[in-house]
Amino acid sequence: MVDNRYATALVIGSVLSLLATVYLSVAVGTQHWYQYNCPPVRHEGSNVSELREEFMNGEFDEKTYSDTMFRLNGTLGLWWRCILVPSPSQSHWFKEPDPKLEIQCVSFTLPQQFFPKYKHPGNHNGEEDLLRTYLWRSQFLLPLVSLALVFLSGLVGVCACLCRSFTPTLGVGVLHLLAGLCSLGTVCCFLAGVDLLHRYSPPPEGVEGSLGWSLYLALISFPLQMMAAALFLWAARSHRKNYTRMTAYRVA
Repeated sequence: MVDNRYATALVIGSVLSLLATVYLSVAVGTQHWYQYNCPPVRHEGSNVSELREEFMNGEFDEKTYSDTMFRLNGTLGLWWRCILVPSPSQSHWFKEPDPKLEIQCVSFTLPQQFFPKYKHPGNHNGEEDLLRTYLWRSQFLLPLVSLALVFLSGLVGVCACLCRSFTPTLGVGVLHLLAGLCSLGTVCCFLAGVDLLHRYSPPPEGVEGSLGWSLYLALISFPLQMMAAALFLWAARSHRKNYTRMTAYRVA
């Protein structure tokens, strides 16, 4: 028989875990981790069209797409890079005082995620920057590991319910603890990678960068997972102590 306190802790922990999973999933699938705001500069339509074409269909190059995002209010995510450009339906947008803009995005393919980073972005014959390379790979692998750990903990929890055993709850708590650390590591790796990129390839004067809501969702998932882990670990430990005390009392 499970005490009401332990059952309440399990329910609250499960809700927190579900919220954290939803937040992290949304963060991974959206592009608003980091965004650039450039001053309003009037570009020629042909110039913007060339930048857009190079960004959307050109060869994958970190220097090229970074410069385009600097100039066209770009946003960067774990799997997406986007720019803000005039709507294709407006052929003479540069003559209008308030042109209609739309976001156009390109996804990072899986092979591109494993491309090496260089100390001088754009120079593929230069020295590879191992720190940036592994920070980039970690920032997209860690959230997947975090989600996998939460999914595994859910399977363990279902098995515990079917077996009517409280012991696996300890494993569920440990898995959530590791998942929370992976979520925090994702945010740290992303911020460190962006900071190093700006050191080697600084944005033009007047371009401001800011954190996006996708990053904050990933950051919020960390304390949610840690609170869920704490509840699961407390419930498992307290239930075990109570069970041991009751067993000893019956034997006596």
